[in-house]
Amino acid sequence: MYPAELVAPMRAELDNVGFKQTPTVEEVDAAVNTEGTVLMVLNSVCGCAAGSMRPGVRKSLDNAEKRPGTLVSAFAGVDKDAVVRARQYMLPYPPSSPCIALFKDGKLMHMVERHHIEGRTADMIAEHLKMVYAEFC
Repeated sequence: MYPAELVAPMRAELDNVGFKQTPTVEEVDAAVNTEGTVLMVLNSVCGCAAGSMRPGVRKSLDNAEKRPGTLVSAFAGVDKDAVVRARQYMLPYPPSSPCIALFKDGKLMHMVERHHIEGRTADMIAEHLKMVYAEFC
């Protein structure tokens, strides 16, 4: 487990653009099973989360014609039970952190795994997510 003070600024990067933390199994269940679209980010302390994933997610929401109705996140290595539950909803994809999932009416519609994040710029991730929002939101 990472100390809360270490991950606080990493959580805040998403919280500051409207994400709600889902640190418990119950909160993950409630978020995923919401009507409409839900963007769930499994946050991480790794370099690709800091350099590409979080900035890309934030940029994807800027001036997007369509965007998810609900924004939630859980932190790998901190919100252990919540992340395990989130990954159950993300099956058949293997565990991945960081990752980004889009749900619609409780069903997984799109998944961005770690290997889709590594080596990509924040702008590339943002543009990809905007296309996903245009299709599903």
